[in-house]
Amino acid sequence: MPTKRQALILAEIVRLYNETGQPVGSKTLMNQLPMQISSATIRNEMAALEEAGLLMKNHTSSGRVPSTAGYRYYLDYLLQPSTVSPQTFSAIAQDFNHEYHEINDIVKQSANILSNLTNYTSISLGPESSDVTLTGFRLISLGDDQVIAILATSMGTVESRVYHVSQDVSSEDLERAVRIINDQLVGMSMVRVKQQLKSEIPQLLTQYLHSADGFVDLFGDVLRHAATEHFYISGRSNLLNFVQPDDLDRLKSIYQLLDKDSVLPSLLDLDNDGVTTSQDSPLGPISVRLGDEFDNSLFSDYGLITAKYNVGHHGSGVIAILGPTSMPYSQLIGLMQLFSDELVKKMFEYYNKFHDDS
Repeated sequence: MPTKRQALILAEIVRLYNETGQPVGSKTLMNQLPMQISSATIRNEMAALEEAGLLMKNHTSSGRVPSTAGYRYYLDYLLQPSTVSPQTFSAIAQDFNHEYHEINDIVKQSANILSNLTNYTSISLGPESSDVTLTGFRLISLGDDQVIAILATSMGTVESRVYHVSQDVSSEDLERAVRIINDQLVGMSMVRVKQQLKSEIPQLLTQYLHSADGFVDLFGDVLRHAATEHFYISGRSNLLNFVQPDDLDRLKSIYQLLDKDSVLPSLLDLDNDGVTTSQDSPLGPISVRLGDEFDNSLFSDYGLITAKYNVGHHGSGVIAILGPTSMPYSQLIGLMQLFSDELVKKMFEYYNKFHDDS
């Protein structure tokens, strides 16, 4: 456990290295620390921190840089989130000030805003709730044996997809099937709707339709897409800002991973209550993963700041920032705390309006 003086030196090295990207030497520290300490004493303390695994020595200079363990200690015990400036607060409010027709529009916009504010890659996931219910289903003919299927949920999400239908299926049959779906399934949880689609609904449709198989497949497909977790990623190109020329192959692999929704829950650690932090961490509901704390070596030089937000009975979601290990964590975590609050406010505004209009 570092002494108070060593902790102060570690925190200052983290700050200076994050700001400049350059190893920090004793002379630089001597001019930055809020107390009078000789250069020799600072070197001794830096050597002790290096021996403890919290600092690393750069090969090209006598300066030190934080190790992953050093960043972890800083994040768990030393970090103090910065206050967001009024200008940034106004920019967030202005960027959120749009008319939204679906909750996922807000989720997508949150990723765009966060990426623009930070110049890092951002990831957002909308609120997921086991209480989400089916609120309506429609089919609209487009001609040429095509229909558009529209499915709405109590979250305010609307899934629409275009399908080809067999010429053997009459418009009367389709209208009858839609009525059956709305009569039998509207108001049920999406989980229950899926169960019904595998059991009672096909039998019920068969009683009234000449061929129910095609319609069951159609409804099942649009239901599956509506129930899928929707991740939004903004600022992928920002990864180029801190990648080395000889790391382009790794960057390509990271791009490919970010395009796979199946990988993102693991990356964001959604299967657990949170990522690695101390119980005494000042981060609150925000978590950070660093380097070798990832299960994937591709992210060995990266940091991921994740904030989980809650929208009451509408469910909870996630916003995250992916960047280099040497991100300005104090500023970003202060931003994430405020941004989460503003995102939740905007979602409550949407839900209140949605329910009022319905």
